[in-house]
Amino acid sequence: MTSAPLTPHPDRLLPADPGVRRIARALYAEVADAPILSPHGHVDAALLADDLPFPDPATLLITPDHYVLRLLHATGTSLDALGRGPAPADPRDVWRAFCTNWDVFLGTPVRYWFETSLSEVFGVTEQPSAGNADELYDHIDGQLRTDAFRPRALFERFRIEVLATTDDPAADLGAHARLREDPSFRGRVLPTFRADRYMDPGAPGWASALDELSASAGVDAGSRAGLLAALRARREAFLAAGATATDTGVLDAGSDPLAPAEAERIHAAALRGEATPAEAVAYRRDMLYRLAEMAAEDGLVMQLHSGVIRNHHRATLERFGPDSGHDLPDVAAFTRPLTPILEAFGTSETFRMVLFTVDETAFSREIAPLAGFYPSVYAGAPWWFIDTPDAIGRFRRAVTDSAGFVKTSGFIDDTRAFCSIPARHDMSRRVDAGYLAGLVAEHRLDEGQALVLAHRLVDDIPRATFRL
Repeated sequence: MTSAPLTPHPDRLLPADPGVRRIARALYAEVADAPILSPHGHVDAALLADDLPFPDPATLLITPDHYVLRLLHATGTSLDALGRGPAPADPRDVWRAFCTNWDVFLGTPVRYWFETSLSEVFGVTEQPSAGNADELYDHIDGQLRTDAFRPRALFERFRIEVLATTDDPAADLGAHARLREDPSFRGRVLPTFRADRYMDPGAPGWASALDELSASAGVDAGSRAGLLAALRARREAFLAAGATATDTGVLDAGSDPLAPAEAERIHAAALRGEATPAEAVAYRRDMLYRLAEMAAEDGLVMQLHSGVIRNHHRATLERFGPDSGHDLPDVAAFTRPLTPILEAFGTSETFRMVLFTVDETAFSREIAPLAGFYPSVYAGAPWWFIDTPDAIGRFRRAVTDSAGFVKTSGFIDDTRAFCSIPARHDMSRRVDAGYLAGLVAEHRLDEGQALVLAHRLVDDIPRATFRL
């Protein structure tokens, strides 16, 4: 039996109303091929620096993508079968498991990304299925063995102008240096400073993380003052390597500063294994304040996302490790928790903070009003669980009243799945074209204004927000 054809519709995600769709088509056409600015993501810079062929379709497209893993797991496919277990899995078997369960993704953004990527990147013309899994695997695997599908060739084909990675402060940034010094590579790959491992003294591995940071920075992080000095030293190294931003993920946005002596006391207690849970929380909230203080000093844009419960299922964490699909959303708050930071730095010309959430209620209730007053605050695009066509539309409706368009981040793809980057940005451009077309149809914008905004949303707004 022949599988169903894979033919993404040219009007996908555009409004159903014919008159509004006509306007949206024109707006989308103007930005469809614009260069991609990706100021927040998780692609490894070494992928591009080494420019080695991708190993196989499953390792490239399935195993590293927690969006894919979580829904397959939720519908009965084991993570072992998806290549995440302690024993190696045959990549062809992983691919078969994905294709057999293709309809699990109906109506989801994952389905949209894959349909676009499979069709436009790999030339696939049939929907994946159990019956054609091996044929599709061989088709994609054959392409991955050619020079046209090596990472740098795809980087150029995808029209990526700027790609930000996410990097531990102790990282040596050698791959970034190789790319920067290579005259044959014309893109910009920027490191992003993420210091989460050093914020919570109650977290496993905190003390050993301090040792790694000390070695990288050449500064002893064994004291509280030493930790802050080491982080400052590494921020300088990141700036020298082209970084424009940091990224911080915390359970809550509490930012109450501690007196230096109290912070030192908790630091020493934590190294002895004697800090209480309450002291660890106080230390972590003070660390968030100190990172904002550093951002006000050096101008690195501070991205903040809170309200994610990491590693919700202990047994899955112990067997498969982090980023295996079981991080889950929590209720988010920003206005009260960020009061200490915003009182100190909210009107600073150097400080800039982009707020992300997985709690949609926070957009209109807290994030947009904060961005609508504080010069330093920007509303981050829908991210992770709400990185969907419908949620992007709801984001625009929730945020625009209070913050307009220029106080938003531009689209954030937040992905490890390199080949999905153009599909994700295309999704955002289509949804924004539809939103702007609706404003034109309601006579809230004219078509000229909408066209200018369509261009700004993919170009100068993210450039300005992230100081690119």
